[in-house]
Amino acid sequence: MKAIPAIDLREGACVQLVGGSYADERVRVKDPVDALKRWRAHGFSSFHVVDLDAALGKGSNEDAIRALLAHEPGLTFSVGGGIRSTAKVESVLALGASSVVVGTRAIEDFSWLREVAERFPGKVVVAADVKGREVVTRGWTEGSARDIVTVLESLEPLPLRGLLVTAVHKEGQMEGVDLPLMEAVRRASRHPLFASGGVTTVEDLRALGRAGAAGAVIGMALYTGRLDAGLVAQEFA
Repeated sequence: MKAIPAIDLREGACVQLVGGSYADERVRVKDPVDALKRWRAHGFSSFHVVDLDAALGKGSNEDAIRALLAHEPGLTFSVGGGIRSTAKVESVLALGASSVVVGTRAIEDFSWLREVAERFPGKVVVAADVKGREVVTRGWTEGSARDIVTVLESLEPLPLRGLLVTAVHKEGQMEGVDLPLMEAVRRASRHPLFASGGVTTVEDLRALGRAGAAGAVIGMALYTGRLDAGLVAQEFA
């Protein structure tokens, strides 16, 4: 399993929020490339970039994304946040993203998801953001009334790169992961699982690895120093 530092973008900066709440920002790095350099120095080579402003329809951080993806050859970036059109998927891949993360429209419009997955096979990651067991959309602000397992069943035939499952109720709280949720996802889907939300300790990462996750996105615990980046990189980068 691979540990993947998160680079969440807001107003051109790299930030960390608790539970996705704009009112509860705990970390801010003015230049996202500085965050990238910090994690590269420890040996990480895969990164998860999210445009929080685009996800909520409050703007765009495309310049910051462009700078991150152009910084150093050979790195792997998944990029998401407000990607709701085929043209946007294509443009993000053209910038150099290894994969594109689609959430709200993917959950709400299966025919569109099938179209982009088939047009860009192995390049599309579906973000299933979960509160309890309900999938939520639009920057975690709206419920879908759909259980995560039901959603996953519809995705099985598609040529996806994987699933990014975020336990929203754990996000940014540094209280551990929702392991039963991630285990249920692995049982329900053949697609590679990238887990997010609540990773706090090395043991959390090991537990996700035992559960069959292909990767784990880490945010708050890395940025606050709760997790030792060097030790994590040695075992999981």
